[in-house]
Amino acid sequence: MIKAARAAAVAAATVSAALVLAACGGGDGSGASDDGGQERKAAPAAGTQDLNPHPASDLKQGGTYKVSIEQWINQYNPNQTDGTQGDAASIISLIEPDLFDFDAKGVPHANPNFLTSAAVTSTNPQVVTYELNPKAKWSDGKPLGVADFEAQWKALNGSDSRFQVANTIGYDQIDKVEQGKDEHEVRITFKTPFADWQSLFDPLLPASLNATPESFNTGWTGKAPITGNSWKIGEYDKTAKTITAVPDPNWWGEKPKLDKYIFWAMDGTAKVDAYLNREIDYTSAAAAEAYKRLKQDKDTDFRIGARWDQVVLSLNGSRGPLQDVKVRQAVTLGVDREALANIAGKDLPFRPKVVNNHFFMPNQEGYRDNAGSFAKRDVERAKKLLDEAGWKDQGAGKPRTKDGKPLSLEYVMPADVTGLAEDQAKITQQMLGEIGIKVELRKVPGDDYFDKYVHRSNYDLTQFRQVDRIYRSSSYQDYRLPQGGNSFGNYGRIGSQDVDKLMVEASRTTDEAKQIELYNQADAKVWELGHSLPLYQRPQIIAIRKGLANTGAPGLGEENTDLIGWLK
Repeated sequence: MIKAARAAAVAAATVSAALVLAACGGGDGSGASDDGGQERKAAPAAGTQDLNPHPASDLKQGGTYKVSIEQWINQYNPNQTDGTQGDAASIISLIEPDLFDFDAKGVPHANPNFLTSAAVTSTNPQVVTYELNPKAKWSDGKPLGVADFEAQWKALNGSDSRFQVANTIGYDQIDKVEQGKDEHEVRITFKTPFADWQSLFDPLLPASLNATPESFNTGWTGKAPITGNSWKIGEYDKTAKTITAVPDPNWWGEKPKLDKYIFWAMDGTAKVDAYLNREIDYTSAAAAEAYKRLKQDKDTDFRIGARWDQVVLSLNGSRGPLQDVKVRQAVTLGVDREALANIAGKDLPFRPKVVNNHFFMPNQEGYRDNAGSFAKRDVERAKKLLDEAGWKDQGAGKPRTKDGKPLSLEYVMPADVTGLAEDQAKITQQMLGEIGIKVELRKVPGDDYFDKYVHRSNYDLTQFRQVDRIYRSSSYQDYRLPQGGNSFGNYGRIGSQDVDKLMVEASRTTDEAKQIELYNQADAKVWELGHSLPLYQRPQIIAIRKGLANTGAPGLGEENTDLIGWLK
């Protein structure tokens, strides 16, 4: 669905565009068949995308594209801690200045609608010079300029803790932002080199949003009052749970082919039926139960790509038994990831692999298996760790106890999870029960899942997806030490100074080989912390209406939303 939800985005553990669904199992998946004899293909390589590309001349002018989203969007500021949900980030990329676009291999390129050029113009110190398109302006008529860059830097550099910032990486390395030779040139000078400089100011947001802690934290609650792209929001209908984007008549670039882009927040259990009933035009087919139903529809194309998309079991180290690293390590060893992936991947057309790295996908350059002794389920070692942590074994089928209290964890999930998601939660519950950990499953309203539970660290265990960490430094938010009440993207609030030091050093390293080595060193330490358990790379398998062009499975790249449309 439209552009990659960058940097800070996470997606809920629900099936349609979100849950834990991928395939794995013995062998490499090439030409293998499952127990039912179904022939399977190898998982797509990095750089694979499937968009049904067509030139504008092949497309009708007009029409509507209807897609589902996981929840009603409550926060439209993508840099605020509550604005990191994936659907919100995707909508923002549609309506706000998108300075860089990713190609199929995940390489960023300046978007000519907003930039005539952007380049490193000095290396000592590092200086990046942006030449803005003189036509680019905000919906309030103000041109894009240095004030917008400066306000965004000051809000996101971490110097004022009142700004509830999701990620400071890169912004905290800027020394100054200033106007260049004229009002269309912006110069950014860094205190230390920053390899992923294209990740900054993308999207660019208006100075008014970033002006004060109040405007930053609450000014875009429930709405995006100022836009600056080819689309704007025409209607927010909270009753119908729809958000309708329409072309902005003041847009200076190529006119979008579609008349409307409708986002409909609905329960995960309803999405396949909504698609088959022609109520939406796109849905995920990454769950076996969905795939089997959708492949019977003759009006459907399946489009497959290789997205940066990992399913994660998050452990909350800020409360209860999981404050003890030995208990977290026991949980890591108590979960059979191969079994979860096999169940999720049954009847899907390819077998993605279990992920043994927090920073890289298995099909990505730089991937290294850093899980070590935590790679495979080890019940006996898990039990020994719980013994060492003081949790006494009470016999088969009973939770361990300490100081008279049972070893119990709360597994939180959205109420609208599908059968597969609930099955996986129950299997995790059973597996941990075998080592003496009682797991209580708790369903919460889907619209509250992130805002009131995940973002507030109000859980012991939960499962969600981390997506589109194409800029390696964007993972910094997920593993950095929290500061006071701000956990950034590290909702389990587990970290160490050693991990922070390695990640920051990596972000300042322009030598790619050295940078990869540093992130892998950090990853090995993240495993030892029992921070979280990456399960598997979720397949990007999209069911989409035949006749829709230039959209589907972008993989590591992005779609040009102005060219999405219906074939003549």
